[in-house]
Amino acid sequence: MQACGPLEREAPEGDQNTMRTPTSSTASRRAPRGMRRAFSLIEIIVAVMIVALLAALVVPRFAGLLRSSTRRTAQIEVNSLHRQVDLYMVERSNGSLPDDFMLEQLTEGSDPYLNNRADLTDPWGFPYVILIPGEYNLDFDVVSYGKDGQPGGEDESEDIISNQG
Repeated sequence: MQACGPLEREAPEGDQNTMRTPTSSTASRRAPRGMRRAFSLIEIIVAVMIVALLAALVVPRFAGLLRSSTRRTAQIEVNSLHRQVDLYMVERSNGSLPDDFMLEQLTEGSDPYLNNRADLTDPWGFPYVILIPGEYNLDFDVVSYGKDGQPGGEDESEDIISNQG
Protein backbone atom coordinates (compact mmCIF):
# COMPACT_ATOMS: atom_id res chain seq x y z
CA MET A 1 0.00 0.00 0.00
CA GLN A 2 1.26 3.45 -0.82
CA ALA A 3 0.85 6.58 1.25
CA CYS A 4 -1.74 8.96 -0.15
CA GLY A 5 -1.61 12.73 -0.34
CA PRO A 6 -4.35 14.93 1.16
CA LEU A 7 -6.33 15.04 -2.08
CA GLU A 8 -6.00 11.39 -2.95
CA ARG A 9 -7.57 8.30 -1.55
CA GLU A 10 -6.60 4.72 -1.94
CA ALA A 11 -8.83 2.29 -3.77
CA PRO A 12 -10.27 -0.49 -1.61
CA GLU A 13 -8.21 -3.66 -1.39
CA GLY A 14 -9.09 -6.30 -3.89
CA ASP A 15 -10.06 -3.69 -6.46
CA GLN A 16 -8.33 -4.20 -9.80
CA ASN A 17 -8.18 -0.49 -10.38
CA THR A 18 -5.32 0.73 -8.21
CA MET A 19 -5.48 4.24 -9.48
CA ARG A 20 -5.82 6.92 -6.86
CA THR A 21 -8.75 9.32 -7.23
CA PRO A 22 -8.63 12.92 -6.04
CA THR A 23 -11.29 14.07 -3.58
CA SER A 24 -12.40 17.57 -2.91
CA SER A 25 -11.60 19.15 0.42
CA THR A 26 -15.32 19.87 0.98
CA ALA A 27 -16.22 16.22 0.66
CA SER A 28 -14.36 15.46 3.85
CA ARG A 29 -16.11 18.40 5.57
CA ARG A 30 -19.64 17.47 4.62
CA ALA A 31 -22.19 17.29 7.42
CA PRO A 32 -23.86 14.01 8.20
CA ARG A 33 -26.94 13.21 6.11
CA GLY A 34 -29.41 14.20 8.86
CA MET A 35 -28.11 17.77 9.20
CA ARG A 36 -29.18 20.55 6.83
CA ARG A 37 -27.30 23.55 5.54
CA ALA A 38 -28.17 26.79 7.38
CA PHE A 39 -29.54 29.92 5.66
CA SER A 40 -27.10 32.68 4.90
CA LEU A 41 -27.62 36.17 6.26
CA ILE A 42 -28.43 37.46 2.76
CA GLU A 43 -31.15 34.84 2.30
CA ILE A 44 -32.73 35.80 5.62
CA ILE A 45 -32.62 39.53 4.79
CA VAL A 46 -34.24 38.92 1.39
CA ALA A 47 -37.00 36.83 2.96
CA VAL A 48 -37.68 39.48 5.62
CA MET A 49 -37.80 42.21 2.97
CA ILE A 50 -40.31 40.24 0.89
CA VAL A 51 -42.56 39.70 3.93
CA ALA A 52 -42.28 43.39 4.89
CA LEU A 53 -43.15 44.49 1.36
CA LEU A 54 -46.20 42.21 1.24
CA ALA A 55 -47.32 43.43 4.66
CA ALA A 56 -46.96 47.06 3.57
CA LEU A 57 -49.19 46.39 0.56
CA VAL A 58 -51.79 44.07 2.08
CA VAL A 59 -52.38 45.40 5.61
CA PRO A 60 -53.66 48.89 4.63
CA ARG A 61 -56.05 47.36 2.11
CA PHE A 62 -57.32 44.85 4.67
CA ALA A 63 -57.72 47.56 7.32
CA GLY A 64 -59.76 49.66 4.88
CA LEU A 65 -62.03 46.71 4.14
CA LEU A 66 -62.49 46.10 7.85
CA ARG A 67 -63.47 49.73 8.46
CA SER A 68 -65.97 49.78 5.60
CA SER A 69 -67.49 46.45 6.68
CA THR A 70 -67.98 47.78 10.22
CA ARG A 71 -69.81 50.83 8.86
CA ARG A 72 -71.91 48.62 6.56
CA THR A 73 -72.82 46.41 9.51
CA ALA A 74 -73.94 49.45 11.50
CA GLN A 75 -75.99 50.72 8.52
CA ILE A 76 -77.72 47.35 8.17
CA GLU A 77 -78.45 47.22 11.90
CA VAL A 78 -79.91 50.76 12.12
CA ASN A 79 -82.13 49.99 9.12
CA SER A 80 -83.28 46.76 10.78
CA LEU A 81 -84.03 48.57 14.04
CA HIS A 82 -85.94 51.20 12.06
CA ARG A 83 -88.15 48.44 10.59
CA GLN A 84 -88.75 47.00 14.07
CA VAL A 85 -89.81 50.41 15.37
CA ASP A 86 -92.12 50.77 12.33
CA LEU A 87 -93.76 47.45 13.28
CA TYR A 88 -94.06 48.58 16.90
CA MET A 89 -95.74 51.81 15.75
CA VAL A 90 -98.27 49.95 13.61
CA GLU A 91 -99.11 47.27 16.17
CA ARG A 92 -98.97 49.13 19.50
CA SER A 93 -98.96 52.89 19.04
CA ASN A 94 -101.65 53.59 16.46
CA GLY A 95 -99.09 54.80 13.92
CA SER A 96 -97.08 57.23 16.03
CA LEU A 97 -94.41 57.04 18.73
CA PRO A 98 -94.60 58.74 22.08
CA ASP A 99 -91.84 61.30 22.66
CA ASP A 100 -90.44 59.22 25.52
CA PHE A 101 -90.10 56.00 23.47
CA MET A 102 -86.86 54.08 24.11
CA LEU A 103 -85.40 51.32 21.92
CA GLU A 104 -85.26 49.04 24.99
CA GLN A 105 -89.05 48.76 24.75
CA LEU A 106 -88.52 46.54 21.69
CA THR A 107 -87.06 43.83 23.96
CA GLU A 108 -89.92 43.88 26.51
CA GLY A 109 -93.21 42.07 26.68
CA SER A 110 -94.39 38.54 26.04
CA ASP A 111 -93.76 38.86 22.28
CA PRO A 112 -90.71 41.16 21.95
CA TYR A 113 -89.58 42.61 18.62
CA LEU A 114 -85.92 41.90 19.50
CA ASN A 115 -84.58 38.85 21.31
CA ASN A 116 -82.09 40.63 23.56
CA ARG A 117 -80.64 43.99 24.46
CA ALA A 118 -77.32 43.17 22.78
CA ASP A 119 -79.10 43.93 19.49
CA LEU A 120 -79.28 47.55 20.64
CA THR A 121 -75.48 47.99 20.61
CA ASP A 122 -73.57 49.14 17.53
CA PRO A 123 -70.38 47.42 16.25
CA TRP A 124 -68.23 49.84 18.29
CA GLY A 125 -70.00 48.96 21.55
CA PHE A 126 -72.14 52.10 21.88
CA PRO A 127 -75.95 52.01 22.19
CA TYR A 128 -78.08 52.91 19.19
CA VAL A 129 -80.12 56.08 19.72
CA ILE A 130 -83.62 56.97 18.54
CA LEU A 131 -84.40 60.60 17.70
CA ILE A 132 -88.09 61.63 17.76
CA PRO A 133 -88.94 63.43 15.50
CA GLY A 134 -86.30 62.43 13.01
CA GLU A 135 -83.82 64.76 11.36
CA TYR A 136 -83.53 62.63 8.20
CA ASN A 137 -86.72 60.55 8.37
CA LEU A 138 -90.10 62.14 9.13
CA ASP A 139 -91.22 60.27 12.29
CA PHE A 140 -87.92 59.12 13.83
CA ASP A 141 -84.29 58.24 13.15
CA VAL A 142 -82.32 55.34 14.54
CA VAL A 143 -78.70 56.49 14.83
CA SER A 144 -75.24 55.09 15.51
CA TYR A 145 -72.78 57.83 16.38
CA GLY A 146 -69.89 55.91 14.84
CA LYS A 147 -66.56 54.89 16.29
CA ASP A 148 -66.27 57.81 18.73
CA GLY A 149 -69.83 57.45 20.06
CA GLN A 150 -70.39 61.24 19.80
CA PRO A 151 -72.80 63.14 17.51
CA GLY A 152 -71.18 64.44 14.34
CA GLY A 153 -67.75 63.42 13.17
CA GLU A 154 -66.02 62.38 9.98
CA ASP A 155 -64.80 59.13 8.42
CA GLU A 156 -65.20 56.29 10.96
CA SER A 157 -66.78 58.65 13.49
CA GLU A 158 -69.47 59.87 11.09
CA ASP A 159 -73.06 59.32 12.24
CA ILE A 160 -74.99 56.47 10.63
CA ILE A 161 -78.70 57.21 10.27
CA SER A 162 -81.43 54.73 9.38
CA ASN A 163 -82.67 54.70 5.76
CA GLN A 164 -79.83 56.97 4.69
CA GLY A 165 -77.45 55.88 1.93
